[in-house]
Amino acid sequence: MTSLVSPQATDRARLFSTLAGLGQVDLAIIGGGATGLGVALDAALRGLSVVLLESHDFAKGTSSRATKLVHGGVRYLAQGNIALVREALHERSTLLNNASHLARPLPFVMPGYKCWETPFYGTGLKIYDALAGKAGLGSTEFLNPRQTQGCIPGVRTQGLKGGVKYWDGQFDDARLALALARTAAAQGALLINYCPVTQLLHEQGRVAGLQCRDAETGDIHTLRARCVINAGGVWVDDIRRMDGSATGRDTQPMVAPSQGVHLVVDSEFFPGDHALLVPKTQDGRVLFAVPWLGKVILGTTDTPRHDLSREPLAFAEEVEFILGEAAKYLSRPPSRSDVKSIWVGLRPLVRPPENEGGNTKKISREHTVLVSPSGLVTVTGGKWTTYRAMAEDVLDKCMESALLERLPPSETADFKLVGAPAPGQGRKSLAGAPGLDAYGTEAEWLAQLPGADVELAPGLTIAMLRFAASSEYARSVEDVLARRSRLLFLDARLAQDVAPAVADILREETGVDPRLDEFLELAAQYQRLPG
Repeated sequence: MTSLVSPQATDRARLFSTLAGLGQVDLAIIGGGATGLGVALDAALRGLSVVLLESHDFAKGTSSRATKLVHGGVRYLAQGNIALVREALHERSTLLNNASHLARPLPFVMPGYKCWETPFYGTGLKIYDALAGKAGLGSTEFLNPRQTQGCIPGVRTQGLKGGVKYWDGQFDDARLALALARTAAAQGALLINYCPVTQLLHEQGRVAGLQCRDAETGDIHTLRARCVINAGGVWVDDIRRMDGSATGRDTQPMVAPSQGVHLVVDSEFFPGDHALLVPKTQDGRVLFAVPWLGKVILGTTDTPRHDLSREPLAFAEEVEFILGEAAKYLSRPPSRSDVKSIWVGLRPLVRPPENEGGNTKKISREHTVLVSPSGLVTVTGGKWTTYRAMAEDVLDKCMESALLERLPPSETADFKLVGAPAPGQGRKSLAGAPGLDAYGTEAEWLAQLPGADVELAPGLTIAMLRFAASSEYARSVEDVLARRSRLLFLDARLAQDVAPAVADILREETGVDPRLDEFLELAAQYQRLPG
C-alpha cells in the first residue's frame, strides 16, 4: 500500500453483509487479540478463507495491556529456559522488521548498587546477546557510575556502583493488533469486532461451525467452518465449556490468570530514552521503568487472580509495591498523586495438569495448543513477542489433526504489516509523544484529510478520529481513546476531558451510540488508585 492510496474501509454493514453471504469457510477464529489476529493473517496468506469474530474490540483484553516490550525474556534466561528465549529473540527481530512504525529497539540499563550485580548480570546478558546472534539489536556494555547516570539521568546516584546496558524492543500493542487486523483483511480475511460467539455448531459430535450475534443490532448469524480456532486468551475456557456441554464432556480449566499492574507518570520522573530494569526486587519480582509515547510506565506485578473481569482492578498492595520499589531506584520518586493512569492486564498462564495452584511463577508462560475430541482447536498462553510463531503452531496442529489439508509454508516471517515503511525508514523511538509516526506509510495520506490540523488532544486530530471510524473498525469512544489513540493509557483525566468531543464526531461518522457514559466511568477508574 502506497502512502496516497485510500485505505480499505471497515463499513460495518458491509462486513455483516459479507458474513451473511458466506456458506462454509475454511477457518473460523474466535478472539481478536494477538494470537487470533496472527492466525488470521497467516491463514489468509496461505490461501484459506478466514472469518475472525471478536466479542468486544480488537485487543480489548490482554493484548492492549502489555508492558509494551518486545523481548526475548531476560528472566526466562535466568530460569534456564533457553529454548523459549531463543525463539522469542528470533521473533523479536521479525516483529521489529515487519512493523517498524509500531515496534522499535529500546536500550535498557540495569543499575547496580552492590559490587557483584554489574558483573553478574552483565555476564548473563552477554549470553542473551549470543542467543540472539545475527538478530541482536546491540551489544551489552558495562557502565561505570557516570555512564550509568548519563544513560538514565533519573536514577538514584547514592551508592550507585555502575550498570549494564543491553537492548530489547518496545511497541504499541493495541495499534500493532489493529495493523494485524487490517493486514489480514487486506489479504481477504473477514474480521468483525463486537460480534460474540453464542454457540458452537456440532454435527455427529464434531464442531462444524458457530453462531454469533451482532452486539449492536442483536442479529444472529450462523457460520459453517471446516475448522474452529478458540483464541480467546484468558477466556478460552468459556468456549471450551461451550464445546464440552454440547458433547456431554466435562472440561477442566486450563488457564490460571495472573495480573500485571502498570502505573503511568510524567517523563520528568525518569527522563531520557533508555528504560530501567531491576531484575530482582526485594520479593523476587521484576521492576521496569519504560519511556513510552511521552510518558513513563512503571510496573509490573504478577498476582494470581480467580476472576476474569474485562477491566480488572489493581490491589492496593500492588500499587504500594511499584511505588515503593521505584523509590529505591529513582532520584525523584513519584507519589500516588503523580500517577496519570493505572491499568491492569490479565495474563493467560497455562495450568499444567500436575499444578496445584497458588504460585503463578510455576505455571507455564509458553503457549499451548489443544484439540478437543470434537475438533475444537484451543490456543492460549505465550506472549506478544511470539504471536507469529504461535500462529504457525496453530495451523501446524490443524494439519496434524487432519482438520485442514496440507498447506503451503507460512509467509508471515517477511510480510510487512499495513503502514510498515521500507527498511531503515521506521521511526527512531517510541519514547517521544504520539503523532503521525504510528501510521507509517499512511501518515502522508492521513495528513491530507480534513481536520488533520485540528488537535483534540496532543497527538490526536479530528482526521485521526474520522479515520479510526472509517478504516480502523472503531465504534465507541473507548475504541478511539484506549486503542486507536492511547490517550486513556497515558493520561486518563485528559482522555476524560476530550471524550465528549470525540463522542460527537464518532456519532456523526458511525450513526450509533458511541457509549460516552461508559467511557467516562472507565476513565474515572483509570485515575483511581486503590487503598
